[in-house]
Amino acid sequence: MSARLAEAAAKLESTRQLGSVIGAMRAIAASRSQQARRELGAIRQYAATIGGAIGQVLAALPTDHVSSTRPQHPDGTLVVALCAEQGFVGAFNERMLDVALPLAAQAPSRLFVVGYRGQTAAASRGHTPEWSTSMAARTAEVPALADRLADAVHATLAARALRRVLLVHGSPDEGGSFGVVQRWLLPFDFARFSGHERARAGADAPLTNLPPALLLEQLAVEYMRADLCEALILSYAAENQARMQAMIAAHSNIERNETRLTLEYQRVRQEDVTDEILELSAARL
Repeated sequence: MSARLAEAAAKLESTRQLGSVIGAMRAIAASRSQQARRELGAIRQYAATIGGAIGQVLAALPTDHVSSTRPQHPDGTLVVALCAEQGFVGAFNERMLDVALPLAAQAPSRLFVVGYRGQTAAASRGHTPEWSTSMAARTAEVPALADRLADAVHATLAARALRRVLLVHGSPDEGGSFGVVQRWLLPFDFARFSGHERARAGADAPLTNLPPALLLEQLAVEYMRADLCEALILSYAAENQARMQAMIAAHSNIERNETRLTLEYQRVRQEDVTDEILELSAARL
């Protein structure tokens, strides 16, 4: 085998091996995204249970006892951007930061970034988050991450006298891509639990041992934790969805390169065979 043929064969084999790695990464990303979607139902069911309890407590309070207003302006907001921990996610982090950074740049707003790759992307744009942490590598790590994030949020709210918390995270869609979601965590919107839940609660009020106002506060904190878990799971699923799309694009590129290298290998091999035939013919003469 000539040096040229050996080089062409090595390139072709390396391309095929890279294609196998990309295929495995695509399969892993798809599996993780599907697992996150399956677990999302349990989180939403838990949130619905807490929401039903909040509706029952609201029924025991005067109508004007609890105010619930959705903020209209981002001034003085703690912006929490949920980004990717690992690479090969295309423009996932950039799309999160395109939304989060302009909001966090308005004083006296602050920025939290979850995910190492998001922190790196924010630093490249000249933004240093006030607090950051790693994104969950597995869905089992989401509850602990939600607790850690909630503690950091409450500590910053107390220290900075902020009243608003906005989550910016990804959410997978049915088309195989993902969207960017803005979710207000604070002020807590009690209006979402009004209506049929309050009417149903009034018909069969539960027995409680805590004052309604205190119980409502504790339930709101638990519902916020469920909100964080849901946002983290959606972001985890969207990150892997983005990685899967990136791997699909990379696999298409690998296939094109493999086709080109296969043709090159066949051409060089044919040239080697022709040279050998000519040498044998010349030797006989």
